[in-house]
Amino acid sequence: MSAKKYILFLTILLLITAGIYSFTVISHDDENIIGYQVDIKKQNLKLYWKDKNNQPIKSLGNLKNFLAKNKQELVFAMNAGMYQTDNTPLGLFIQEHKMITALNKRSGNGNFYLKPNGVFYISMDNEATICKTEDFVDNGKIKYATQSGPMLVINGKVHSAFNTGSTNLNIRNGVGILPNNELIFAMSKTGISFYDFANYFKNLGCKNALYLDGFVSRTYLPEMNWIQFDGNFGVMIGVTRNIQQ
Repeated sequence: MSAKKYILFLTILLLITAGIYSFTVISHDDENIIGYQVDIKKQNLKLYWKDKNNQPIKSLGNLKNFLAKNKQELVFAMNAGMYQTDNTPLGLFIQEHKMITALNKRSGNGNFYLKPNGVFYISMDNEATICKTEDFVDNGKIKYATQSGPMLVINGKVHSAFNTGSTNLNIRNGVGILPNNELIFAMSKTGISFYDFANYFKNLGCKNALYLDGFVSRTYLPEMNWIQFDGNFGVMIGVTRNIQQ
């Protein structure tokens, strides 16, 4: 890390400690990745799919406008799992304690089916978990869940199917759980291999991390001047705060 980056990191850390910032910016040597850390005990994180007219919201721009009508300011957003041509989630989707689509245990081609794939979910007590699909159990106390694949990090190890020096480069986004149990969402700004992307989460101390999607991925993080309003998605993740009157 350069001296300039280190000073910036310390400055942000001091501001967070003083309570000026309500979120944490992850500083990392890899300038190709934008990361956002979320404390779901303190911040308002939800999964979104359809609007009040039962139509898919589809893009981060549409999500921002949808939330603004409900007096919510979008702080951070990212697409949150693979989907079919009609924007229906390809795998499990639980929203507000209701199962919308069931767990997908099928085999097939493509990244989603590169086993083990996995599930990212949040309990009614705001506890986050990332697990392999085969280990997922709906105990009736899950508030949000999305299924995708492949797993990036499994019990502290990079997925065994990923290789160093791979030329399979793509924009990628994913989610991991940090040692302090907070979440880290990340997206590469340009093409990156599965191995290097998984290693990003591993180097941050994530025991488990899940790939969300690839070249279609988009992120909205205005605090870091990263605004992508386009897209045509299924499920999306959003962190919001109330609009001040």
